[in-house]
Amino acid sequence: MAVQTTPAPGRFAFSQVAVALQTLALFFQAVTAGMLLSGSLGATLHDAGSKVMYGASMLYLVAAILAWRRGGGSPRPALYATGFLVLASAQVVLGVAHVPSVHVPLGIVMFALSVLALAATVRTTRGAAAA
Repeated sequence: MAVQTTPAPGRFAFSQVAVALQTLALFFQAVTAGMLLSGSLGATLHDAGSKVMYGASMLYLVAAILAWRRGGGSPRPALYATGFLVLASAQVVLGVAHVPSVHVPLGIVMFALSVLALAATVRTTRGAAAA
């Protein structure tokens, strides 16, 4: 029995949704980090967003593993997702320890990497659908 590894036309793959959620959570974190400088509401939102971002990075790892194991795809996205979860863990530790000199640049790097992962996921899915 064949397993369909690409979504039907007009649908999104689970991995695309997971990476998009992660990217949005990181963007939200950037916005609330700016709000953090101007008031206490930013601190509350940034704290809540950190939990969502960490959960989204775990979801991305699950999606990458499922795409690899069940769909027969490359293990490379699962390795990227594992690395991203390690970065997210470091980011949480640095945030709790109040080390903004590393926390802020790492957040920027994480957002850039997430955008690249999202672009790669979309490009890979579109390429497979066209073939």
